Amino acid sequence: MIGPFTRAQFWNLGIVGGVGILMATGIFIEHVQALAPCPLCLMQRIWFMIIGVIGCAALAHGSDRAAYPVLSIVAALIGGGFSVRQLWLQSLPADQVPSCGPDLEYMLEVFPLSEILIAMTSGTGDCAKVVWTMLGLNIPGWALVGFAGLIVVSVLQIRSVGATE
Repeated sequence: MIGPFTRAQFWNLGIVGGVGILMATGIFIEHVQALAPCPLCLMQRIWFMIIGVIGCAALAHGSDRAAYPVLSIVAALIGGGFSVRQLWLQSLPADQVPSCGPDLEYMLEVFPLSEILIAMTSGTGDCAKVVWTMLGLNIPGWALVGFAGLIVVSVLQIRSVGATE
């Protein structure tokens, strides 16, 4: 036990807190620095939120079962895949970058859901623009670091399941 929490629940708190920090950073970049997220950025946010919901569900159930961190790992791998896709788009020569599509608000009003999902999962030319960097990494690079960190914490949580308290 660590205070009122088991070790697994302690790691869950770390996951939920980490997701909160990552989401707050994304919202800060969007609203304070006025950088609108591209479709792939939105997909990464969605997967961060899914991981947060999984962590909250595990805390609400008071569960020390490995199912929750395994689900978090799967979600982080999927979200990390979107980060890798965006990093790949950003590495393309300018003549190979896909064309920029309309913004998400317009697509939601005009396009069918299937086309919106395709644009959000494959990315557009907007996703290939590097608009913000910190310590040499851009937004999808930091998101990939965040997904990797969440995987590490989830693995530590799995290891703590069944550990003697």
